[in-house]
Amino acid sequence: MQNTVFKIGDKTFDLENRTYLMGILNVTPDSFSDGGRFIQEDAALKHVEQMIDEGADIIDVGGESTRPGHQQISEEEEIHRTASVIKQIRDRFDIPISVDTYKAKVAKAAIKAGAGLVNDIWGLKYDPQMAKLIAETGVSCCLMHNRDNTEYDNFLEEVKTDMQESLKLAEKAGISEDKILLDPGVGFGKTYEQNLKIINNLSQFKELEYPLLLGTSRKSVIGLTLELPVTERVEGTLVTTVFAVLAGYGFVRVHDIKENRRAIQMAEAIWGAGK
Repeated sequence: MQNTVFKIGDKTFDLENRTYLMGILNVTPDSFSDGGRFIQEDAALKHVEQMIDEGADIIDVGGESTRPGHQQISEEEEIHRTASVIKQIRDRFDIPISVDTYKAKVAKAAIKAGAGLVNDIWGLKYDPQMAKLIAETGVSCCLMHNRDNTEYDNFLEEVKTDMQESLKLAEKAGISEDKILLDPGVGFGKTYEQNLKIINNLSQFKELEYPLLLGTSRKSVIGLTLELPVTERVEGTLVTTVFAVLAGYGFVRVHDIKENRRAIQMAEAIWGAGK
C-alpha cells in the first residue's frame, strides 16, 4: 500500500490531498532553460525567495546540466557550485532542500550543507556508493528512470522493470521505503513519442506503490509539440502538471512556480468536487 505521507527532514507532505511544487534552482552556466542566470549566490538566493513567495514547497539545487549532450563536470566543481548555496538556503529559509546529482561525493557534501533529499537521475545505477550514502545518512531520495538508449521491446513495462531495479538497489542498501520517491523520467532515455506515452500513462506507475514525482518543465517534448522555444513553454508545462494532479502524483518539479501553483489549485478543486 502506497504511503500517503512523505517526509523530507522535519517537513511532512500530505500526498493524499495535495500535489506539491519542487522549484528548480540551476546554479549552472549551461542548463537548457536558465543556464547562467543563478550562478552568483545573491541571484540564486533572490530567486529562491521569489519561488518560496510564489508557493514552492521544496527547492531542488542542481550544479551540473543534464540536458541531452551535456558536458559532465568534476565532482569538485559540482560541489563548489552547490554546497555553499545549499547552506545559504538552509540558513535563510525554512524550506526543504533537494540536491539534483547522481554522484555520491557531491550528494555527501550537499547533505552536510543541509540537503534533505537526493534527486538521482540515474536511480542509484550510476554511482555504486550513492545508495549506501542515502541509507547511512537517512535522507530521502527521488529515484528517476533513465537509460543510455531508447530501445525498448515493451516500453511501459520495461520502464517499470527498470524502476524496480532501482528499488532493489535501495532495498539492498537499507534505504527505508518511506524515504523513496519515484520519477518516470520524462526526457531521459526516451524518444519524443515515448515521452508523450509516459505522460499519457502516468497512473500506470502507481502500480509501483511509491510516491511519484513528474518533471516535465519546459522540456523538449513540450517544445517539439508546440514548436516553441524554452522561454515559451509555460502553458505546455501546465497541461502536464494537471495530468500529474489527476494521476495522483505527490510532486511536480517546475521552473514557473506561480503559474503551476494556480494550475494545481484549480485541478485539485475540480478533482475534489467529484469525491
